[in-house]
Amino acid sequence: MKDTAVWILIIVLTGWAAGCSQSGDGNGNSSSSSSQSQKGESLTAFEKEHGIGPVKEEMDLGPIKTSLAAEGEELFKTNCSSCHKLDERYVGPAQRDVIDQRSPEYVMNMILNPAEMIKKHPEAKKMLAEYMTPMPYQNVSREEARAILEYFRYVNKNKSKSSVSE
Repeated sequence: MKDTAVWILIIVLTGWAAGCSQSGDGNGNSSSSSSQSQKGESLTAFEKEHGIGPVKEEMDLGPIKTSLAAEGEELFKTNCSSCHKLDERYVGPAQRDVIDQRSPEYVMNMILNPAEMIKKHPEAKKMLAEYMTPMPYQNVSREEARAILEYFRYVNKNKSKSSVSE
């Protein structure tokens, strides 16, 4: 009896795993792994460089706004610090130098639209493959995402600081 239950469990889990590994449109139509959206070929030039999401044009950031960076620091502590640290790999990548690696628009789009980014953007897919944990949406507004971006700009410029109030 015990052996039968184990075999049934193995069969069920194998079927479940096989079903999870197939991509589709939800109507039983599986899609080829070489489809354009899988490779990022259907992305616009802007999306390839700056990500997929609500930020659809280059931003003029101007000088760093300390009050906005302070707001972003609090948002980072509340929403992001369980997975991200400034200077070390954690569940996700270190964030102090994210501004050196990605455009501000990309950072904003990743914060505001992580599921779509992970699904369609080649760089976001690479990060998922490396860190093995998808970034969840943190239910932040565009203004809050902009504050987090400002915090990243502040700590990037002030390498020895981890807080705006230091």
